[in-house]
Amino acid sequence: MVQKTDSSTTMLSGDAFVRDRPTILSYSALGAYTFWLYAFGPALALLRAELNFSYTMISVYSALWAAGSVVAGAAFAPLATALGRRAVLGWSALVTTAGAALFTLSHSITITLLGAVVMGLAGTTVQTTTQSVLADHHGPRRDRALVEMNIGAGLGAVAAPLALGLSQATTSTWRTAMAVPAVALAVLAVVYRHEPLPAPPPRPPHNPSHRRASRLSLACWLLCLLVAVGIGVEFSVVYFGAELLTAAHGLATATAAAAMTTFYAGILLGRVAAVRLTRRPGQAGFLLGLSLAVTLAGLVALWLPGGSTLALLALFVAGLGIANQFPLALALALAAAPGNTDAANARAQLLGGVLVLAAPFLLGSLADRLGMSAGFAVAPLLTALSGLLLYAALRQERRGSELVQFRWK
Repeated sequence: MVQKTDSSTTMLSGDAFVRDRPTILSYSALGAYTFWLYAFGPALALLRAELNFSYTMISVYSALWAAGSVVAGAAFAPLATALGRRAVLGWSALVTTAGAALFTLSHSITITLLGAVVMGLAGTTVQTTTQSVLADHHGPRRDRALVEMNIGAGLGAVAAPLALGLSQATTSTWRTAMAVPAVALAVLAVVYRHEPLPAPPPRPPHNPSHRRASRLSLACWLLCLLVAVGIGVEFSVVYFGAELLTAAHGLATATAAAAMTTFYAGILLGRVAAVRLTRRPGQAGFLLGLSLAVTLAGLVALWLPGGSTLALLALFVAGLGIANQFPLALALALAAAPGNTDAANARAQLLGGVLVLAAPFLLGSLADRLGMSAGFAVAPLLTALSGLLLYAALRQERRGSELVQFRWK
């Protein structure tokens, strides 16, 4: 059954799950943004071939994107309170488009670096806004909503490298394909120009577990860190997967960039499968543990020496595992922060920006010094850390340690 509250938040009970206009808008806006997000790694490989910069410079691009994400995570909660989610979504989508134009239309390293910062800042705000809308709109079914939303992201992930490769082959430049999300966002702006977005629900009544709105439980912090580490692993593969295929498995640069579609296909298939698996609430913890195990197996196989066929299979398995780490971990983190969705979501995105900055930068630096294969060991090691974080967070929840509060300063 679906009931409307005064705040326009949809409360769902039983097995009902409604894909209404705010839901479709959220799915579509994220899908447009993630086209750019997943095009960024292959585009950097092609840009490096044009401008002849180092592996470390790839890390600088990713670090600047991540720095924008950190700022977005720190600013989102007060920005959403001051302007409202609808205004934040509209302006962040526009600014993301401007950043993509800077990155795409210039052949200057300085200007393209600026574009990376802007895309990281505004694009992460698009992502965070849509996640908060869906989490509050669908309540206890937020895990399914977030998984479904990430199917759209998976479609963008599959389409992006294919579109870049096709654009490079037919027009002699990968830049033409980067206009696709801008067109999609323009269409959304017209179709949904008067669509209100659900407001946050009221915070729960005062109780000892939630004495201050600015405080999150230890379990929530661990889960936010788990979200962040998973993001760091994913983008280590996004930024350096093509380079590993070239350096360790002998693929040409253009072929390796296109072959990243294998990884994104695994992500898409994993997310489609998770829609069925999340039909029953309460499975997020188990499913996340399974995802981590599959990811670790795929990354270890990709990292070990072998032929290109084995490498592509391992890349697919890694994508299959990584597919649902972010939505499932985020669903658990937001569930651990009742009535404080924007704050928990912002903390997860802020920490995610830090890990997107640190993990690929560490990987790239090690690759320059020790070789790409040695540097790529960062990815499976971080996945093992994710498993430990999940165990610790679930144990904290079982012990009722939500009384231990950490104040955000």
